[in-house]
Amino acid sequence: MTTRLDINKKSDRIRHPEKVNKPDTVVLRKPSWIRVKAPTSRGYSITRDIVKSSGLVTVCEEAACPNIGECWEKSHATFMILGEICTRACAFCNVSTGLPNEIDNQEPIKIAEAVKKMGLNHVVITSVDRDDLSDGGAEHFVKVISAIREMSSETTVEILTPDFLRKKGAIETVIDAKPDVFNHNLETVPRLYLKIRPGARYYHSLRLLDKVKQRDPNQFTKSGIMVGLGETKEEVMQVMDDMRSAGVDFLTIGQYLQPTRKHVAVDRFVTPEEFKSYEIIAKAKGFLLVSATPLTRSSYHADSDFKALQSNRKKRYG
Repeated sequence: MTTRLDINKKSDRIRHPEKVNKPDTVVLRKPSWIRVKAPTSRGYSITRDIVKSSGLVTVCEEAACPNIGECWEKSHATFMILGEICTRACAFCNVSTGLPNEIDNQEPIKIAEAVKKMGLNHVVITSVDRDDLSDGGAEHFVKVISAIREMSSETTVEILTPDFLRKKGAIETVIDAKPDVFNHNLETVPRLYLKIRPGARYYHSLRLLDKVKQRDPNQFTKSGIMVGLGETKEEVMQVMDDMRSAGVDFLTIGQYLQPTRKHVAVDRFVTPEEFKSYEIIAKAKGFLLVSATPLTRSSYHADSDFKALQSNRKKRYG
């Protein structure tokens, strides 16, 4: 029997069956507030050259982030560890799905060297899902954090992790490495998980965030969702309440953008006024920090946001 999976033998990459077989979706025209200019600055080129010469992967490129020009111009980049091939196939994500390569054991030192070369005060480390690994890649996160701190002791480290689903002890391993910010995105409302994030479990992700706070109350926790996928305002507000119950400090909300016609379509473009409303509501619910704009992404302005988190905590708790 012929498999329905479309495999590119050169890279062992597999596209999700639904993405391969469903008809191309209609791409909505982007409104003026969501458009960005193509990156052309010298700062962008310098950052790109450092990333490429170091043989590193960034989520900025892999996820086709609209803010790459602005961030790279300021020497800000989010490094993606554990390879560039993910074991899951979320309907919103532009990262390739397939059979991952072996872990690069030199990656922690490569990232630490790039961080030092770029002079980063704050760095964000994320990864693909690695369901094939016994610990989901937890120990590799620890090695990267340690390498950065050895080489750039003043650099603060923010991590954006997968959910480590069914990986016993993995979450605790990463928490105990004491990143300055522990980010794990819920991505969307529970009702849409089967469609948008089929390999994940909403309440498992919520428990992960809660576990961070229970194990190390001093770590900042952060989580984000995309809007424009068909969620209702009431559902978004419920997610806010769930996050606050788990002690999440920092909420990000951004507009979902369809990477290709093979991905789930944008249901609608949420207006800047609606984003402002979400920000006001979230602040009233007690988050230390809220970023809610059409172009907000998990690591957008992460360095200045970390300073704001510290300041806001001090104002609130002394």
